[in-house]
Amino acid sequence: MLELHPSYPALASIAERYPAHRGSLFQTYNDLLLAQQWREVEVIDLGDCRRGALQGKRPKTATDADALLHVVPCSLAESISLDWIQNAFKSLDNPQSLYLAVVSDDSSIVYYKLSSGIVKPSI
Repeated sequence: MLELHPSYPALASIAERYPAHRGSLFQTYNDLLLAQQWREVEVIDLGDCRRGALQGKRPKTATDADALLHVVPCSLAESISLDWIQNAFKSLDNPQSLYLAVVSDDSSIVYYKLSSGIVKPSI
């Protein structure tokens, strides 16, 4: 019962609006907040994608601790498209990059950094 978890009130409005995606949102939110210790974690409604996303900042010890980062949770079982990813960028006001949090049935999460456009990899 997600509703009984202490973190649920922060997610309730988005989780109830998009019930099919509430599990991946819940897992990702708790991973960022509790395991990775992000700061200022907020839930955002991605209306065009019909799901919630998260934004926040890494712990103060990180080199980019003041950067506002965006994370879009999804399930491993979902099919996503380039159109869906473009809508996510647009809904987040076109950040330079975002993280796609892919949540599996065993609750493990893999984060993929997606950049807007073509980005030269660092050497």
